[in-house]
Amino acid sequence: MHKKIKFLPSGDSGLIIELGNEISKDINRRIRALSHWIEMNRFEEIVEIIPTYTTVLIIYNPLKITYKQLANRLQNIEKHIDKLRLPPPEAVHIPVLYGGEYGLDIEYVANYNGLTIDEVINIHSSPNYLVYMMGFTPGFPYLGGMSERIATPRLDIPREKISGSSVGIAGRQTGIYTIDSPGGWQIIGRTPLKLFDPKKSRAVLLNAGQYVKFRPISKGEYGVISQAIKDNSYEIVKTSLREEK
Repeated sequence: MHKKIKFLPSGDSGLIIELGNEISKDINRRIRALSHWIEMNRFEEIVEIIPTYTTVLIIYNPLKITYKQLANRLQNIEKHIDKLRLPPPEAVHIPVLYGGEYGLDIEYVANYNGLTIDEVINIHSSPNYLVYMMGFTPGFPYLGGMSERIATPRLDIPREKISGSSVGIAGRQTGIYTIDSPGGWQIIGRTPLKLFDPKKSRAVLLNAGQYVKFRPISKGEYGVISQAIKDNSYEIVKTSLREEK
């Protein structure tokens, strides 16, 4: 049985719709349906729709609508989202060069979990990871679905700079740094893809509700893909998945 939707104010121009209090695929599906319905029926007063693990934050123009008016418009939204059929989710394939200079911590991750480096790579690249939400830095995906077999604590002392496109592990999570930034994740590889590129019309590669499928590549393939990206000839690989239960 679904938890009753709650409406909560956020500052003077935000409305939070809370759908639960736990991270789950079921709640994520409802959040995607809710975001999709609002986008399809978008009121001109709405500025931005931001899905998170358990909520959807709606930024609105307070000069055009009040919190109470917007909440009243959305009161019956639950009956719509539970009936809405979403298109099958898609997996975005992310090539990754594991280990070496781009994956400085992969040996530590392997030793910590009593595995070989090849086993870490195989385990990490096997699942389809659900993008639950975006945040931290522009385009940073919060991914769910990593095996506990490679779970590893964060660094005791965060690094001052982790290169953008680095793939890391922190506890039971994995993610991809989108820009150069400080961080404490265990870095196990790097992708030649840019997850955030402000020069493009669509600056962010991933969206909440998509899946990520990591694909191990060689150093030579990393160079080939990097050149193709510079030439604007590289095509992102995406595959359709069955709707998750």
